[in-house]
Amino acid sequence: MELKRVVITGLGAITPIGKNVQEYWDSLCKGVSGAAMITHFDAEKFKSRIACEIKDFDPLQYFDRKEARKLDLVEQYAMISADEAIKDSGITSDNTDFTEVGVIFASGIGGIESLSLETIDFAKGDGTPRVSPFTIPKLLPDLSAGNISIKYGFQGPNYCTVSACASSANAIVNAFRYIHYGRNEVMIAGGAEAPICPISVAGFEAMKALSTRNDDPKTASRPFDADRDGFVMGEGGGCLVLEELNHALKRGAKIYGEIVGCGESADAHHITAPHPEGQGAALSMRRALKEANITPDVIDHINTHGTSTPAGDIPEIVGILSVFGEHTYDMSINSGKSMTGHLLGGAGAVEAISAVLACKNDIVPPTINHFTDDPNIDPKIDFTFWKPKKRTVNYAISNAFGFGGHNASVIFKKY
Repeated sequence: MELKRVVITGLGAITPIGKNVQEYWDSLCKGVSGAAMITHFDAEKFKSRIACEIKDFDPLQYFDRKEARKLDLVEQYAMISADEAIKDSGITSDNTDFTEVGVIFASGIGGIESLSLETIDFAKGDGTPRVSPFTIPKLLPDLSAGNISIKYGFQGPNYCTVSACASSANAIVNAFRYIHYGRNEVMIAGGAEAPICPISVAGFEAMKALSTRNDDPKTASRPFDADRDGFVMGEGGGCLVLEELNHALKRGAKIYGEIVGCGESADAHHITAPHPEGQGAALSMRRALKEANITPDVIDHINTHGTSTPAGDIPEIVGILSVFGEHTYDMSINSGKSMTGHLLGGAGAVEAISAVLACKNDIVPPTINHFTDDPNIDPKIDFTFWKPKKRTVNYAISNAFGFGGHNASVIFKKY
């Protein structure tokens, strides 16, 4: 089998620090925090009252009123990021066979806000089964992929990957392989999440996973800091257009970068806690390096999963050290979640965009909110604290890990 080269020709994003890719990237490089007090609902009785919400979001800027009513926020974020990426890529029915374009679009939870609101309304009633006919389409995680394909007429593989916070990284992995193995020439891959609603925040709060630093939201997400106390929930979506190299060249597409290898693994350890020795993370990165046929010493940058949880950050670093050894100290490592918060199933795609642009622009965005060194983390590691770093980035890894022990690593290469 002739393996095909896979390049990225379109990017799209809507995030708490920027409603398009350029705004998102500029804010990343400036170290802007998207955290603030929750406005989506009254969180006064919650222990965690902070989140990274998308600021001044008006769905009517993107959809007509009738269409917006049919879509949960997660589907809106998915459509917005996909629209930007597809437009950015320049694919049209004149230069691409849309019947062969696939869409793999992820969400870890799906339309949880729509489900919870309908459930509350139903519980207040007399038991008569009277709900919106859009209830099921709004809650299903796969409807983002379906809606994108319906809008554009994409008739290739179409589905949703669900692996908690690794979901959209897995979507990218799957899309890469459809092209790498010669089955399709263009794939739309990404993920979105809209989890900032009472039941979701209450659930993560009950697990003690969320930061309760309500007095200082902008510094609450502190990956790798000694005083990190949990993640800050985020929302939004990210999308990448992946394309077989020759197809992209033939139509004169601009190319952001290349995907050269992917790795997946399971911790096989615990439903929420990562393996304490980072075994799953290490396996995922090793498998990505093997598929890319490169050695660890060529990696310049790792965009970590880095959630800012006491239990989660150290195992990833242990895994990195086990794979890269002394080369760990030559890499620039960061966590975008210090700024965007944790987009759950959408995190992998949004952070993959950061890794792609790091390779393209030779800039590693910072990890903000570092105040106190963790004595359990090697101080020689470069976490790119506070300021972006200008350096050559030929290869970058983007990691995403999810509850259930799901791990995915994607290696991007400068084109």
